[in-house]
Amino acid sequence: MTAERDALAERVRALLPHDRATREVAMFGGLSFMVDDAMAVAAGRDGGLLVRTDPARHEELLGVRGAEPAVMGTDRPMGPGWITIRPDGLATDEQIAFWIGVGLEGRRG
Repeated sequence: MTAERDALAERVRALLPHDRATREVAMFGGLSFMVDDAMAVAAGRDGGLLVRTDPARHEELLGVRGAEPAVMGTDRPMGPGWITIRPDGLATDEQIAFWIGVGLEGRRG
C-alpha cells in the first residue's frame, strides 16, 4: 500500500455509484473497484488509475489529459480496452468521475 494509492482510493470510493453493488479487490498491483461484479477502475500504487474502456473508444480516450496506454509490468501492453490515467489527469473530482463513468461503460464494450 502507498499513500498515493490510498488517497486516490478514498476519492474513488466517494464517487462510485451508491445504488449498485460495489466491492474492492487487490489486483493489477493496485486496488480494483468492482461494480456489479465487474472491474471498472483500479487505483495504482503511484496514484494513477487503471480504467477498463470500450475498445472502440480507445484512441479517442487517449486524447484526454493524463491518459496513456496501459502497460502490465514495465513492457507488456494491455491492449485496447485498458488505459492508465496519470495523477496529473486526476486532479479534480470531475476528472475522476469521468473515468469512473468510462470504466462503467467499458465493461459492456
